[in-house]
Amino acid sequence: METIIILVFVVGYLAITLEHNLKIDKLIPALVMMAFCWALVALNVDQFSNWFDSAKHALVEGFSSLVHEDKMHLVEETLLHHLGKTAEILVFLLGAMTIVEIIDYFDGFSTIKGYVKTKSKKRILWIFSFLAFILSAIIDNLTATIVLISILQKIIHKREERIWFAGLIIIAANAGGAWSPIGDVTTTMLWIGKKVSAGKLIEYLLLPSLLCMLVPSFIASFLPAFKGEIEDNPDDEDSKPKSKYSGTMLYLGLGAIVFVPIFKTVTHLPPYVGMMLSLGVVATFAEIYSRTKFSISNFNDEESLAHANHSPVHSSLSKIEMPSILFFLGILMSVAALESLGILFNFASTLKETVPMMGTELHGEGVSDLVVMLLGVGSAVIDNVPLVAASLGMFSEGIDNELWHFIAFSAGTGGSMLIIGSAAGVVAMGMEKIDFFWYLKKISWLALIGFLVGSFAFMIIRQF
Repeated sequence: METIIILVFVVGYLAITLEHNLKIDKLIPALVMMAFCWALVALNVDQFSNWFDSAKHALVEGFSSLVHEDKMHLVEETLLHHLGKTAEILVFLLGAMTIVEIIDYFDGFSTIKGYVKTKSKKRILWIFSFLAFILSAIIDNLTATIVLISILQKIIHKREERIWFAGLIIIAANAGGAWSPIGDVTTTMLWIGKKVSAGKLIEYLLLPSLLCMLVPSFIASFLPAFKGEIEDNPDDEDSKPKSKYSGTMLYLGLGAIVFVPIFKTVTHLPPYVGMMLSLGVVATFAEIYSRTKFSISNFNDEESLAHANHSPVHSSLSKIEMPSILFFLGILMSVAALESLGILFNFASTLKETVPMMGTELHGEGVSDLVVMLLGVGSAVIDNVPLVAASLGMFSEGIDNELWHFIAFSAGTGGSMLIIGSAAGVVAMGMEKIDFFWYLKKISWLALIGFLVGSFAFMIIRQF
C-alpha cells in the first residue's frame, strides 16, 4: 500500500510539473493528490507497520499492535497536527501578501523604484541578489521573495525578462535564509529544537551561504538575459496616481514585517501571530490614510458595503493569489502523508546506512557528507521541512555539532534546484506564473553550482 501512495504522489507531482502541457492549474493535482493520499492512508491504516510521530520526530513504538480505533485516532491527530503546521505557513503567507498589497495600494514600491537609478540589467541583478540575501535573513526567505518580486514588477515590465531575475532572487533568498535562525523554516526548526545556536549558525554558514548566492549571480551576469538595459514603460508613470503616503506606507509595511521575527523571539509564539499583529497595525494606518470607514472584515451593513470598494484592506485582500495558497495546502499535506507513514524517515535511514563515506566524516554516528548533500537534493524534489523533521529523529548529535549546520545549509539551499522545492520558489511560481521546465532548464543548473560551491566551502570551514 505504501507503494500505491508513493505512486499517487509521483503522478500528482508529474501533473504539477506538466501544468502548462496539460492546461490544468497546478493547484488541482496538488489538492487531488492530497485527498487521495490521506484517503488511502485512512482506508488501509491496518496494513501499515510504521507510523511517524511528527511532534516527537520518531516512529511510534508498537503501532502495528494497536487496535483499529486507536490507529484511526492517531491518524486524525496526525492529520490535525499537519493541518495546523500547514495553516501556520498559509496564514503567515496571507498576512505577508496582504501587507505587500497594501503597500502597493499606496504605490509604496515606487519609493524603492526611485532609488534604483540604473537601467543596466546586470547591476539590477546584483542589487536584487544582495537585497534578497540580506532581507531573507531578517524577514525570512518567503517574505523577502514576495517583497522583492513585487518591487521587481514595478521596475521590469516584460515578464519574459523579469522571470530571469525572479529565478536568481529564489537562489539568493534561500541562501540568505540558511545562515539565519529565522531566515528559513528548517533553520528555525533546528534552532527551536536546540540543535543549533544562532551564533554558531552564522559562524558556520555565513560564508558558504554568501558563496551560494555570489557564484550563481556572477555566472548569470554573463548570460544574454542580463545584458543590455531595461526598457522604460511610458505609460507606467501615469498608470496610478502617486499617494502622498507612499513612503510612509512602505517603511511602515516593511518595518511591520521586520517586527515579526522580533515578536517571535520575545514571545516564543509562532511567526503567524506576529504577522497578524503587523497586518492589523498596517491595516489601521491604511484605513486612516485612505479616509474610509474602518472595517477589516464586516460586510454586513450597507455603509461597509458602500466603502468596501474603496478600502485599501479589502482591495488588497481581493488581489491575494489564492491558487498559490491552495497549492501550498495540497503539496504540504501530501508530503505530510508520506512523512506520517515513516516513508521519508526510512528513506533517510536507508541513505545513512547504504551511502559510503565520502572523504571527511562527521562526528558522532559518522554520517557521510554525501548523505547530507542527498538530503539537500531530496529537499528540492519533495520538501525540506519533513526531511529535516526526519533527520531530527535519526541523529543524536548534540547542539552545534557540524552535522546540524550542514543539514541546515543543505536543506535550506538545496530547494533552489527545483522551483517547487522551496517556499520561496512556490510563491515566485505563483506570482510570475513561472513554468516548471523553464526553471529546470534555465535556473536549476545555477542553483546546483551554488549548492555545490557552498557545500565544499562548509567542509573547509568546519576544519578550523
